[in-house]
Amino acid sequence: MDIAQATPLLGGLSPEQFMRRHWQKKPLLVRHALPGIQPPATRSELAQLAASEDVESRLVSAFDGRWALRHGPVAKLPPFSKPGWTLLVQGLDLHVPAAHELLSRFRFVPEARLDDLMISYASEGGGVGPHFDSYDVFLIQVQGRRRWRIAPQKDAVLRDDVPLKIIANFKPEQDFVLEPGDMLYLPPGWAHDGVAVGGDCMTCSVGFRSPWQADLARELLPRLTDEEPRGNRMYVDPRQAATTTPGLVPEALVEFARAAAERALKEPLALERALGEALTEPKPKVFFQIGDPLPEGCCAALDARSRMMYDRAHIFINGESYRAAGRDARLMRVLADRRRLSAAQVAQLSVGARELLDQWTEDGWVQAQPLTPA
Repeated sequence: MDIAQATPLLGGLSPEQFMRRHWQKKPLLVRHALPGIQPPATRSELAQLAASEDVESRLVSAFDGRWALRHGPVAKLPPFSKPGWTLLVQGLDLHVPAAHELLSRFRFVPEARLDDLMISYASEGGGVGPHFDSYDVFLIQVQGRRRWRIAPQKDAVLRDDVPLKIIANFKPEQDFVLEPGDMLYLPPGWAHDGVAVGGDCMTCSVGFRSPWQADLARELLPRLTDEEPRGNRMYVDPRQAATTTPGLVPEALVEFARAAAERALKEPLALERALGEALTEPKPKVFFQIGDPLPEGCCAALDARSRMMYDRAHIFINGESYRAAGRDARLMRVLADRRRLSAAQVAQLSVGARELLDQWTEDGWVQAQPLTPA
């Protein structure tokens, strides 16, 4: 992708211009962003996915003004002709190749920020109520029409009488009706309300997560101790005196614990390793099909469910980390960026790196593809 090239996807802006002017700053409405787009799945296929234990889904309804939320698997949906309900299928890119292809159009944003592609099927009048998200989102209309009302609302108050995070005092400032191929980008915190109009509709949401510091800390701290630090030692207290307050934690032990935590953080590349592993950890419902080693003369492509990233010293894939340098590191970075290696590039890997690629193929993380030019 040429990030300096203007594209209809972003309304004539280049990815560089979009990130500078709109990302995390202000919305962007793009008419005909994806002209001729087709839904990545039919409504019957979505119903089948929603009924699966391996797929995250939700059913939202507002029949007779009463909001209801049911988490999947959803074995039975309301009649498609009945107005006022919405089916949400999360992670559609993990199950449907067309959804994964749609998601790939947004790889001008770092993979570390990407969450997934969700699809919303709504019957006439269906929606999830006015709400706001804590992540960036591209809302792509792929079938039917949906009316969006949005506002940079700072005084939002949530209703306490419904099972959804619905804004009670929603004050829309802009109003759009999106047709198939239209797209709306919203930064985090923008209040929005989308409702199907003129019949049923489908909307794809490409979401980008914004981690909270506390969540990152909870995720990273256990990983920092996965590798035993240098100079590891046991607590000793030969000068501990007899005490009349045995329930009191000794101050020396507090300082020993503090030093242990600080030492773990200071281990070379420990934080980088923990962060990369956390960012590539597959979601709970992601499973891989066991395969065979990569045949000679084949290209290698990441499975749609694989998450692969890198930093200056590591390669990360699906929650695991590997030290890499030289040509192997360069080629593995190509695999992370482009999600594939040509047969010629595979042939350039060292024996050890090729064995690792074979292991990933056996694990189902990488798939063999027919020979194509380098």
